[in-house]
Amino acid sequence: MGRYSHRPAEVKERPYEIHPIWRGIGCIMLVIGPFMAFAAAHILVGLDMEYGWLPVPREMRGAFSIDALELTIEHLYADLLVMAVLLLLGFGLIMVIYAIVYGMAGPKRFGPMDSPPIRYGPPRPKPPKKKSKKKR
Repeated sequence: MGRYSHRPAEVKERPYEIHPIWRGIGCIMLVIGPFMAFAAAHILVGLDMEYGWLPVPREMRGAFSIDALELTIEHLYADLLVMAVLLLLGFGLIMVIYAIVYGMAGPKRFGPMDSPPIRYGPPRPKPPKKKSKKKR
């Protein structure tokens, strides 16, 4: 074979397959998550406008309207900004929970073919040998 030619890699099939239920749950989370975040953001921004928790710039408070549908959304840009923050927090929380559960229930860290981990630092002192009493 030439120097710059290569063979296509062999495709290895997994010995397991992900159950379709888990794929469906992930799809639902990805679809429903933004809708829930937008609804929560709309409520939070509305309460912020009412009680004045945080100052919101005038540009973010503007209404967005679609005349053909006669639809008006108050403070859409502020809603989208808060929605993005809520999505980041929500998916970050899901990742942390998944990491904790996987750490508790996942596979062992080292398999039977792995060498023991390297210890850094001073060597451990050996325990003193017990003196055996010799009978004379």
